[in-house]
Amino acid sequence: METIRVLQIGTTDWRGIYTIPEIAAWDFCETVETLPKRAYDLVFLTRPVGRAEKELLLKAVLPYTLFLCGGADMDDATRDLAEKKKAEILSDGQIQRFLSEELRFFFHTPYGERFRHENLAVAEDFHGDVRWHGGCYLQLDGDYGQEMNQVAFWRNNIPLNKGQSLEFWLEYEKDPDVEIALQIMHFIGGGSEVLQKWTFGEEELKDVVCIDNPIVNGNIFLSIYAKGKGRLRIRNLHDRHSRKGHGYFLPGGERYVTPEREELFCYFDPGDRKPPLSVYFSGYRQQEGFEGRNMMRRMGCPFLLITDPRMEGGNFYMGSAQYEALMVATIRRYMEELHFTPEQLILSGISMGSVGSLYYGSELQPHALILGKPLCNLGDIAANERLVRPGVFPTSLDVMMNVCGTSDADAVERFNRRFWDKFDSADWSGTKIILSYLIEDDYDGSAYQTLLSHVQSGGAQVYGKGIHGRHCDNTEYVVEWFTSQYRKILREDFGREL
Repeated sequence: METIRVLQIGTTDWRGIYTIPEIAAWDFCETVETLPKRAYDLVFLTRPVGRAEKELLLKAVLPYTLFLCGGADMDDATRDLAEKKKAEILSDGQIQRFLSEELRFFFHTPYGERFRHENLAVAEDFHGDVRWHGGCYLQLDGDYGQEMNQVAFWRNNIPLNKGQSLEFWLEYEKDPDVEIALQIMHFIGGGSEVLQKWTFGEEELKDVVCIDNPIVNGNIFLSIYAKGKGRLRIRNLHDRHSRKGHGYFLPGGERYVTPEREELFCYFDPGDRKPPLSVYFSGYRQQEGFEGRNMMRRMGCPFLLITDPRMEGGNFYMGSAQYEALMVATIRRYMEELHFTPEQLILSGISMGSVGSLYYGSELQPHALILGKPLCNLGDIAANERLVRPGVFPTSLDVMMNVCGTSDADAVERFNRRFWDKFDSADWSGTKIILSYLIEDDYDGSAYQTLLSHVQSGGAQVYGKGIHGRHCDNTEYVVEWFTSQYRKILREDFGREL
């Protein structure tokens, strides 16, 4: 298992009192005098901190990883540190159990993935109608029998290491007369002996399901069982390294889900709790998780990371009415926690993340949008897969089908209109739109020019920087310009010195 870096600050080293797990790389200090080279995965504070220590710890400690224990009385400095780092309190009686059972969930490297659609196979014994809808879903229609029978499975087993916990989320739709279950079997690597088997029915599948492996390294095989008669659509299956209640992907990461089983993840860092709140939408990510935490931490202000795990790499932050309302409500909730107004909000993102910023900026009316490689004509992105960049980004076709229901020429126009109808309904008069675009962009070559033509609000400000290259080129320069504009806005509009 991955080594977990732990810092204990206090007067008595716990290694002489408690049993410390082998996976913990333990550091103890009585006083904090310098910044560590990199942040610890866990910090235990067993006494109050001084003002100088507090300033160092504000820079060094990651939110949701600080635990106040024993004699960490809540004086003003300690209370301020705890509030800004979302600290938790551990009583003396909880410490050993936490070390033995919970510490392992604060691993440094998060991981999540969507099972590849091409590895999904239909069981040989299923004789009903089978239809594939690109990478969106597999549709089965037929009689599955009166007993649970395997109807589909995923080729290519995935590893399950000793001491590891994995979470799974299944996206599916079905007729009322169909009942399904997800079955997981654990094998020794290279062998056929079943070590463990889990079967999760529909009641359990209403939430994320989790498996634990205290036995031995091995592999797991996953399949869908069904009974009854009717239609079943298998959309996506996700697996993630579990933190068992301590967050999703990162400690403190939050998960939301709509009745249609669409997921939304966010991660909030309070920073110094002073304006602005900077929201960063992750770009296309085949490996699920958050993007941009280190970059946003360096800004110093409160920030919110948002990621979209639907489809392969994301669904461009568009979804059902419930999903889009949930997105807006989530951002507003953190604005309310900080007591910020729209004039104290920045939305930002690169590539797919620019779509989230522009789309939800239409409702939130932020002070600024900071964008890299903006995408606006979403239908054109899919249409360009045929002749402009064949085989480069087929996910664009799946996203259009998922949002519009089809992938024909009519869907191209409807997908474009869905974005622009929302954009055109907004009042952009108090917003700065700052973006860097690729002059030879092969995803959406007219994004910048079209955006300029749609900004009709008096008082809106648009700053554009053209850079040569296709969409996946020159990323380093785009990010450099993106961060420089962030710093400029924070300095000139919010009085922050970085």
